[in-house]
Amino acid sequence: MSELEFQRRASASGEDTSVVIFLHGYGADGADLLGLSEPLAPHMPDTVFIAPNAPERSMANPMGFQWFPIPWIDGSSESAAGEGLHRSAKLLNAFIDKVLADEGLAPENLVLFGFSQGTMLSLHVAPRRHDEIAGIAGFSGRLMFPETLADEVVSKPPVLLVHGNADDVVPFEEMQLAGNALQDAGFSVYGHVMQGTAHGIAPDGLGVALTFMKERLGID
Repeated sequence: MSELEFQRRASASGEDTSVVIFLHGYGADGADLLGLSEPLAPHMPDTVFIAPNAPERSMANPMGFQWFPIPWIDGSSESAAGEGLHRSAKLLNAFIDKVLADEGLAPENLVLFGFSQGTMLSLHVAPRRHDEIAGIAGFSGRLMFPETLADEVVSKPPVLLVHGNADDVVPFEEMQLAGNALQDAGFSVYGHVMQGTAHGIAPDGLGVALTFMKERLGID
């Protein structure tokens, strides 16, 4: 199993007490989200920011990467998408373990911050990990295989779902579907609607995510 390539932004203070792992969307790369550390770091001075690349070159954008194929975009099969998701889940689990060990931090010091396909992977992986992480901040994604969640859940980190109501890539309705399934499975779920926002991260959404992460990580 190959390791994920990643970029790391050190904490502003040098006193590392928490870590945020950014998980990018389909066809992008780690650098696409690592730029968000620029506005976040002054408010989270003791936080390390890490952004891995997904393991496969994107079928739709050879310059970017994918966590798994998406049939309605790249013409792949549903089975290939499911297999890809499970492969990436194993890689991400190993990557999380390595990051926590390398940074000398515990799971409760970690937040997963996902966008689109990165949110889908975050919502799939974190609930199935034995040690509960601090939280998941998920933008513009969906919950994959919601019908299996209740039977497979191991831990229940708090979840923030943020979605633009003008999203033309991942329908806005997916936010409510994911929220309902997570709540039914016993998760604490918070939501924020980015009014008039398409498939992206608006300033108000990032601000809500910052507040969520600070609360979950115990940052004053």
